[in-house]
Amino acid sequence: MWIQKSLTLAARKRGFHLVTDEILNQVPELRRIKVGLMHLFIQHTSASLTLNENADPTVRADFERYFNHAVRENEPYYEHTYEGTDDLPAHLKSSILGASLSIPVADGGLCLGTWQGIYLCEHRNQGGARSVVVTLQGE
Repeated sequence: MWIQKSLTLAARKRGFHLVTDEILNQVPELRRIKVGLMHLFIQHTSASLTLNENADPTVRADFERYFNHAVRENEPYYEHTYEGTDDLPAHLKSSILGASLSIPVADGGLCLGTWQGIYLCEHRNQGGARSVVVTLQGE
């Protein structure tokens, strides 16, 4: 069985946001899959997806601080600055973290570890709602 759909994640401020439940609430078809994969693909170049700690929100705050330090704004060698000082750093962060995730599915649920959750990594100051294509494969 193959299922593919697009979903929208609510607009959020810049930072790392736990969106596991928001995604699962929009994909009720997942419950029909006994074994398979869920692939997520974010259709943007200034936001990304990743898996990490789902319990302690300080991890997400530390991620934001780390990436702001590692990929700084206002570097004198940046040429792509048309959409603001956060634009090129957002593109770089998106490439570093990635636009997709593949997660195993078993018995109608995601096979995430106890402390794992799906993050929307919003790299723009005002990124807006984000579109994600979800592809489910399984039986």
